[in-house]
Amino acid sequence: MQGQNPNLLQEAVPDSTTCWAVVERVADSPKLVRAPRLRDLLLFVSRRSLKEGCDQVREHEIGTEVFGRPRGYDTNVDNIVRVNVSELRKRIEAYFESEGAREPLLMEIPRGNYVPAFRYRTVEPQISAELKPKATSLPVEPPASVPPFQPSARSRHWILGGSIVSAVMIVALACGCTALWRQNRSLQRALSPWKYEPELKAFWGTFLDSPLDTDIVLPDASFGQIQLLNDSPISLRDYLSRDYIRRFQVEHQDPAKQAVLNVFAANSWVSPSAIRLSDSIQALDAVSKKIHLYLSEEYRPALLEEDNLILIGVPLANPWMGLYEDRLNFTQSMYFDKTFSIYDRAPKPGEQATYIHTASEDYCTIAYLPNSEDKGKILVIQGTNPPAYEAARFFLLSDDRLSNFRNMLHVTKLPYFEVLLKVSWISGTPLNATIVAYRTYPNLH
Repeated sequence: MQGQNPNLLQEAVPDSTTCWAVVERVADSPKLVRAPRLRDLLLFVSRRSLKEGCDQVREHEIGTEVFGRPRGYDTNVDNIVRVNVSELRKRIEAYFESEGAREPLLMEIPRGNYVPAFRYRTVEPQISAELKPKATSLPVEPPASVPPFQPSARSRHWILGGSIVSAVMIVALACGCTALWRQNRSLQRALSPWKYEPELKAFWGTFLDSPLDTDIVLPDASFGQIQLLNDSPISLRDYLSRDYIRRFQVEHQDPAKQAVLNVFAANSWVSPSAIRLSDSIQALDAVSKKIHLYLSEEYRPALLEEDNLILIGVPLANPWMGLYEDRLNFTQSMYFDKTFSIYDRAPKPGEQATYIHTASEDYCTIAYLPNSEDKGKILVIQGTNPPAYEAARFFLLSDDRLSNFRNMLHVTKLPYFEVLLKVSWISGTPLNATIVAYRTYPNLH
């Protein structure tokens, strides 16, 4: 409308049709097209709000309608909705900071709620053309010839004083710029401290300075319990389709066992140690928001060719591990033998063929590799017990530990590698982590 004050745009209430158009553009953006479950989540809560007039959408409703959870599932135990909504918030924010930077209408999902909220961007007032001062042109006569200027003694004093004042102002300005530079540097250091630690920068820069996003895939402990209960492995294909649930319910006629299976199938459990590890890695990316968190059941094969990948867990709980097992020297047992072991496929002198979890010792493996087509990086982190992930966190996020490992290899830059850590602990608290074996793959670069 003509004559509308642009400063009042943020106060206007957008209509549902305009809001839905924004939702569709966000849903069709690269941020969500390759994450179909997050896209479904956005469209569901937006449809309930904009098209069906609901002012509140409950977590349990999202869990059953979007994520296929049974009607009676416990949201206090299964946090799949909260994890995915948190990731969706990041991707919506990233959209409006990139390809949606010119969108006049902003959308967000406020914390503590699952209903999208919309507001107009604040528009800076602009001076209309008729109010702008018009330049005038006056005839200019050529100057008359004048004798050279000869400053008087008094004028020379004024010039000297002005020069001193100018010098003082320049020094003050330089000091102010230096203070601003230091303040900005301090802010950058607070937001991205890893960039100021040489070993962390060299290692994590391969992920975070890459043009690719990085995906963290968390383990599903309940899936591991289902396999242990049935004493039978489940393929990645069956895991993603969830057909194994129906098959097991048919095979097991015992009502008690069926009930236990239903509980495990309806919930996704992640150990606190795995969550702490993923949180610490995500904290490295406080600014660019290029790290995305997935539960293993939510991840999709198409992302493997597009992003860097960090896998946390063991093959029993994170079936995506199986895609890379053939490339690893240190592998994890599937626990069916109840040994909780790490296997060394090609032991070197002084190494064991098997490293077994005990009451006071655990083992953790870290593999840093290129993906199959060298388009990105892969980090595979496994442990014989959840506390072992604490050792991985200390190793990967410590400048000193990475530096000591690099010095051990006598190299200036870490190559692709595998490392086996022995973890001594008491009451779930790691006391010490030592390197007992490692492999390097410099030829993969």
